[in-house]
Amino acid sequence: MNPKTTLHTGKFLALIQEGHWEYVDRVNSPGAAIIAAVTDAQTLLLVEQYRIPLHSRTIELPAGMIGDEPGSGNESQAEAARRELLEETGYDAGHMEALFTSPSSAGLTSERVTIFRASQLRQVGKGGGVAHEDITVHEVPLAEINTWLITKAKAGFLIDAKVYAGLYFLTQK
Repeated sequence: MNPKTTLHTGKFLALIQEGHWEYVDRVNSPGAAIIAAVTDAQTLLLVEQYRIPLHSRTIELPAGMIGDEPGSGNESQAEAARRELLEETGYDAGHMEALFTSPSSAGLTSERVTIFRASQLRQVGKGGGVAHEDITVHEVPLAEINTWLITKAKAGFLIDAKVYAGLYFLTQK
């Protein structure tokens, strides 16, 4: 095992070198919670936002960091998922079920993400994220999701692969 060297630490990330490999560690968070949420009307909740590293608008499942809010160091994954769903979409979930945990980008970062299925949804706000976020909420009928995603991709949006992972697990019994 090679020794780890921290090359740089920022507010949210640390650049690590281990042997010949460089990768990113999350600072102050054990990972991310991602939410696959389907309303009673059988619409999938998706969020659209501009992502600076990609210089593009993306279509994603609602998501966010676990325990990154001040005073939330002991926040559970499910609590973070519920908080992020509410912040980004305006929907509250009566139930959160962890579906799976995986690396977000195994060659780039040590971060792990957990995808949750949100159920017992009720809209209590408009969503849109917190002050520095500019999130557009989309409620897409499941029966039209493939066509909608293809249309968005052709229009230049980047579709996060976790959308497809979430859809896969939503269809499993």
